[in-house]
Amino acid sequence: MAHKTSAPPVAGTTTTTLTLDERITGALVGAAVGDALGGPVEGWTPEQIAERHGGRVTGVVGPWYGDDWRTARPIAPYHKGDGHVTDDTLMTHALIRVYESVRGHLDAYAVADHLVPDLMTRPRWIPELEADALPLQRIFLAEKWIVTRLHYGHADPREAGSGNIVNCGAAMYMAPVGLVNAAHPEAAYAEALDVAGAHQSSYGREAAGVLAASVAAACAPDATPASVVGTALALAKDGTRSAIEAVCEVASRYTDFESALVPLRDAVAPFDTVGPHYRDPSLGARRPSRLHSIEELPVALGMLLVGGGDYRRTVLGSVNYGRDCDSIATMSGALAGALHGEQAIPAAWVKTVAEASRLDLHAPARALAEVAREVFVQDTARRRAHEAAFAALAGPR
Repeated sequence: MAHKTSAPPVAGTTTTTLTLDERITGALVGAAVGDALGGPVEGWTPEQIAERHGGRVTGVVGPWYGDDWRTARPIAPYHKGDGHVTDDTLMTHALIRVYESVRGHLDAYAVADHLVPDLMTRPRWIPELEADALPLQRIFLAEKWIVTRLHYGHADPREAGSGNIVNCGAAMYMAPVGLVNAAHPEAAYAEALDVAGAHQSSYGREAAGVLAASVAAACAPDATPASVVGTALALAKDGTRSAIEAVCEVASRYTDFESALVPLRDAVAPFDTVGPHYRDPSLGARRPSRLHSIEELPVALGMLLVGGGDYRRTVLGSVNYGRDCDSIATMSGALAGALHGEQAIPAAWVKTVAEASRLDLHAPARALAEVAREVFVQDTARRRAHEAAFAALAGPR
């Protein structure tokens, strides 16, 4: 598919090429803010969201059930809303800590050796629980699988994701892989597929690779929403590619998310196994398939097109889409943030999320930028050594 033109510069930004640090900061802060905005309306439909909030969500909102969030089902006992990030951000920051430890490219064994101990032995502040707790006590069942299979089941890390429910669990925290491989989407795709093998299989693993590649593509100096989608389509396989193509073809016809909400859902529905009722999945939901796709990644890319790469429009479209909208907004927020940097993200949102979640949203970005530079030096040395060795083997032309 083809996209007509690149998006104009976001209001308030310049055409100056952003630095690596600025793109990494934009992506990670953008992902966390998107996560926090989407959390309180996750699982509901656009119509229910509009009815609950008297219109579309336009910023940080409180819990769906107000002061009854501690006991009201199905949300309890999580304090979703008021600027609290969810497990998407907790897992993203955990993966960054793995990069800080390894200081090189990651694989499935890094998940076993570093991520698993981080999740099950090191208490941290969990905003939705309003307490210090092990991340393992907050993450969803699909992420608990990592600990079950690797720590207790001693599975081969490269195959541990097989048998897990197939969902967006790996894709939602794979932006750091794209950032370490900034402007090299093919490398990001390959690394993310290896890392995600410890967590997911089938189209869940594929989505992790494509999300990482898309983030890497968004870091390129001349990147646009169309070029990001083009990269995703060039690398994606099977149902994931078909879903992205279908959703983005529809998205290219819209410039406001309100009118795009239903068409985007209709476009992704044939590839989504969960079915029309998000909280009551179909009998065939989340099973491996070459024909299907997770819903979140295609919709995030579609919203990036609808919003023209503008952070506010892209993320608010993702939030008001409903269903698994915290993960959709995490992904689209990372992409829009990588394209335009933190300056494109409303400062009031950043401040509210950081204070409410009691998180330094910038420290992970600084740490990952440092690792990315070290990895680039390592990659360059390896390439030069290979060039020299190959030249010696091949001889003069």
